[in-house]
Amino acid sequence: MKALILVGGFGTRLRPLTLTVPKPLVEFCNKPMIVHQIEALKAAGVTEVILAINYRPEVMMGFIAEWEPKLGVKIVCSQEKEPMGTAGPLALAKELLDDGSGQPFFVLNSDVVCEYPLKEMLDYHRARGAEATILVTKVDDPSKYGVLIINEYGQVQQFVEKPKEFVGDKINAGIYCCSPKVLERIELRPTSIEKEVFPHVAADGQLYAFTLAGYWMDVGQPKDYLKGEAQRSGRGLPSTPQVVCSTVLHVLLCACSPCWVSLLLLLVLSCMCCCSAPGCSCAPPLSCTFACLPCCQA
Repeated sequence: MKALILVGGFGTRLRPLTLTVPKPLVEFCNKPMIVHQIEALKAAGVTEVILAINYRPEVMMGFIAEWEPKLGVKIVCSQEKEPMGTAGPLALAKELLDDGSGQPFFVLNSDVVCEYPLKEMLDYHRARGAEATILVTKVDDPSKYGVLIINEYGQVQQFVEKPKEFVGDKINAGIYCCSPKVLERIELRPTSIEKEVFPHVAADGQLYAFTLAGYWMDVGQPKDYLKGEAQRSGRGLPSTPQVVCSTVLHVLLCACSPCWVSLLLLLVLSCMCCCSAPGCSCAPPLSCTFACLPCCQA
């Protein structure tokens, strides 16, 4: 089974953390974000992962050389000559994704972290004979997102972008299970799978939604990245508030980064996470930003 991870973006929303490395390689819970996804894909039966790359391809190739033997999964690249959106990369990698077996494949946005119920999602997709299945999650304030209208059978009927009135509370979680047939709908050009492909699949009654019951977060922005680190550590996963500080400090020390003001702000925010952690002796929080550092190194 195969999977494609969309890693071609420039990561502008996550700057300054992405000034030195592509977004998928930013450390999250002690390892690059993308490693969490590949590990989950392997556990679901995926044997080959395709990285749709664009920004800093040489760095991504270095990642493959280091991590492919560690993860025990075949990792290959499909390189874009121009940004191809969220659907174009599937058309570009069509020959890699469709090997003629009819097996479905996963598609993931690289800045999404969750509990990855991929096996259950795959079973759900197959049981319904779906052309595509979207992982959805419930949110408290759906007005900030695109909401999916889903019927009692799990079929997606409509997409409503940032609704002003309540129409539902389930949003696209950025992970898809697709059958090879969906590739026939995608032209080889920059295009959006959410806006230009899925509405047509839904109109044909072939788009389903699988609801995520657990943790989910889009960590594509610094404030969400820090919040995600804190939440993951609170769930007993291998992360601590110190990890947040060490990650930001690592970027702060990168000589090529000109955004020292933004970096210092991130350091302050990360130390706030540290100061609020159980066992931290820094009190009151942020009485001195650098007072956190001995705690962070403990």
